[in-house]
Amino acid sequence: MILPFPSGKDAAPQPALRRIATRQQRTLAKPISMRGVGFITGVNVHVKLLPAPADTGLVFVRTDLPNSPVLPARADMVIDTNRRTTLGIGNVQVTLVEHLLASLAGLKIDNCRIELDACEPPGLDGSARAFVSAITSSGIVQQVAERTIWGITRPIKVEKGDASLSFHPGDTRQLELNYRLDYGPRSSIQPQSFAMPLTPQNFEHELSQCRTFVLESEASALLALGIGKHLKASELLVFGAKGKLIDNTLRFSNEPARHKMLDFVGDIALSGIELVGQILAYRSGHPLNVQLARSILDLHEKALQKENRRAA
Repeated sequence: MILPFPSGKDAAPQPALRRIATRQQRTLAKPISMRGVGFITGVNVHVKLLPAPADTGLVFVRTDLPNSPVLPARADMVIDTNRRTTLGIGNVQVTLVEHLLASLAGLKIDNCRIELDACEPPGLDGSARAFVSAITSSGIVQQVAERTIWGITRPIKVEKGDASLSFHPGDTRQLELNYRLDYGPRSSIQPQSFAMPLTPQNFEHELSQCRTFVLESEASALLALGIGKHLKASELLVFGAKGKLIDNTLRFSNEPARHKMLDFVGDIALSGIELVGQILAYRSGHPLNVQLARSILDLHEKALQKENRRAA
């Protein structure tokens, strides 16, 4: 749910977006081609990341389907947030988009055409490290057109059960991310936190290599559904009894919290805009991430409509 504001004479002003600054848009210096296996389907996938003109945004293209249908990476295209983020229009879908989107958004790539010959990007090692390495090796170029950076006038908060996610006014130069993971005293994953300002350098060195994680019981349930049958425990983080990792080691002591933050960066990119301020996340995941992205997308459209009315 989105936390309601008081109604009536004493109602607090609604949150709104405001323009903070501008910068030049960015795209890839040259095409990137990568191959791998999809985490969900287990099929071989070929993905191409292509430079795109200014104001294109981030778009997925299913080259394996007739007429190569296009799916914009926008929150209003999301059709499922169960353990991953899935975009879709009719029968055209792309799933587990968050790691690739995080790589692009974390490195401030504004315009990119993502061509796929399957319904998901390569899963790689469950992190964004290989995507980031390919992008930085390819290079990034600035474009003539500008991109607006937006802030918020008042906090906006979404929550469900014990999980919450809020966006607050804050530093007008960057987006400050704060994540608290706490699954309770009976969980095999210990409570942990991570905080950092979102910059391309921080994303590359602090988040990009942090991998997907599951509990052993969750992994068994997914296997029963036919998901991830091709994967070994060593190919992602599987937490067994008493928090012991199965056939793997952590890259950071708080790698699960960092991976949740990585997911957030990918999901919030679906708002379609660059933000500054402060994000406070507690036990949140894809459903709340996308709900916040949809709320921001709605506020952005209202802000543009208001500006157009003023200009008329």
